[in-house]
Amino acid sequence: MKKSNQFVGLPIISIADGAEVGHVKSLVVNPKEGMVDFLTVEHADWQISVRAVPFKKIVGVGEFAVMIEDSTSIFDLTEIPIANELVQKKITVVGAKLIDRKGQLIGEATEFFINEDTGAILGLELSLRSKKVILSSEQLITYGRDLIVIKEEAQLNFLDKAESLLGGAALEEEEVAVSVEETNELSEFQEKQLKLLTGRTTTKDIYERNGELLFPNGTTLNKEDVRKAQEKGPAVLAELSMNVVG
Repeated sequence: MKKSNQFVGLPIISIADGAEVGHVKSLVVNPKEGMVDFLTVEHADWQISVRAVPFKKIVGVGEFAVMIEDSTSIFDLTEIPIANELVQKKITVVGAKLIDRKGQLIGEATEFFINEDTGAILGLELSLRSKKVILSSEQLITYGRDLIVIKEEAQLNFLDKAESLLGGAALEEEEVAVSVEETNELSEFQEKQLKLLTGRTTTKDIYERNGELLFPNGTTLNKEDVRKAQEKGPAVLAELSMNVVG
């Protein structure tokens, strides 16, 4: 399970070519099916056409990249009428207001969670007046451009944690122990990244998602630079890792 914002900016890698063929620009939601059907692709060489990769063509979604078999998995939207139609509907989910069948305004969607294997939307993160809660997609009726209609009883089924969307309730002691172990493994992995990248030199300008230049071409990375990249997220770190020498 991944948040929608964990997809945006990830490099798209062609397994056959062993090369980066673009970045994830946005997610295209199919409101009727409650699925992410396509990922639109950003590439510096594509100035006019809009291209996308069908979710069913994705081999895997990891922390640092989206993997596809080869570049033929990416299509021009003019070749896929349904994709173009979905893009025009502009169903973004994030920012949509939630209203129940009785007309009561419940809150606003601040994030949504996706099954990275199928593209199915598992649930939403909602911002209420005093807190944030999780709502399973089973409580959703209609995805609209500005509004999402939910069942009347949805407020009785709010969840405290996103993990509950996978069928879990409150974390048991064993699960907490596993979580701590995973945290330690992540820390060790970050330390390995630090050792691997420190002292290497960038071969291109590395930008943040908002377009801000982080590391100019020719920057010799120190520990603070690598820590900064780690804080910016997996997309920036993946971009940096693939564009250094030394």
